[in-house]
Amino acid sequence: MRKLIQGIHRFQRQYWSANRELYRRLAEHGQFPEALFITCSDSRVAPLVITHGEPGDLFIVRNIGNFVPPYSEGAPDASGVAAAVEYAVEHLEVRDIIVCGHSDCGALKALYRDRSKFAGTVHFSRWLEHGDRTMAVVAANYPELTREERYEITSEENVLLQMENLRTYPVVQKAAKEGRLHVHAWYYEIGSGTVYRYSPEREQFEPIREEE
Repeated sequence: MRKLIQGIHRFQRQYWSANRELYRRLAEHGQFPEALFITCSDSRVAPLVITHGEPGDLFIVRNIGNFVPPYSEGAPDASGVAAAVEYAVEHLEVRDIIVCGHSDCGALKALYRDRSKFAGTVHFSRWLEHGDRTMAVVAANYPELTREERYEITSEENVLLQMENLRTYPVVQKAAKEGRLHVHAWYYEIGSGTVYRYSPEREQFEPIREEE
C-alpha cells in the first residue's frame, strides 16, 4: 500500500501538474473516448500503457478472461459488460471496440483444470462457464495439440468468440450496419510487448504495423 500512496503523490506532482489543461478539459467537458477496450483483469495488461494513450482516450472494461457474455434480452442478472457495451456504443458513440486477449492467461488455463477445485469460489467457477464454448472450439479444431500447446491457441480463439458475442448486441449490429462502428480482435504477448490483430482476410493474428 505504501508504494501506491507514494505513486499517488508522484502522479499529482509530476503527471497531473504537467497535464493540467488536459484534466481541465476532461473535468469541464466530459469524456469522448475513441474506443471501448475490453480486456482481462490481469495486472500485467495495462491498456493505456500498451496503446500509449492518455486519460479520456479509452473506455475500458476488464474482467477475468476478457469474456463478453452474449446478448440476452431482459436478463435479470444482466452483466456489467453488457451495460458497458450499450453505454459505450449508444451514449459515448465510440467508433471502435477492441477485444484484447493476452498470453499466459490464468483464467483460460483454469478452464483446463478440474472445476471441483474451485468449489470454494463459486462466482469464479460460474464465470469460467463463459469459456466453455472456447474450449469446445479448441478441442474440435486442434485435437493434435498437447494440453500445453493449447493454452495460447485458447487465448486467441477466445478473443474471436468474444468478438462474435459482441455482434449479438442490437446496438453493435445497428452501429456497424450504419458504418460508424468497427470491432477488432487483438492479442497481447506480454513477454515481447507485441500486439497482434486478427486479419479476417488471412484468418490469422498478425503484428500490428505502425502504418496501420
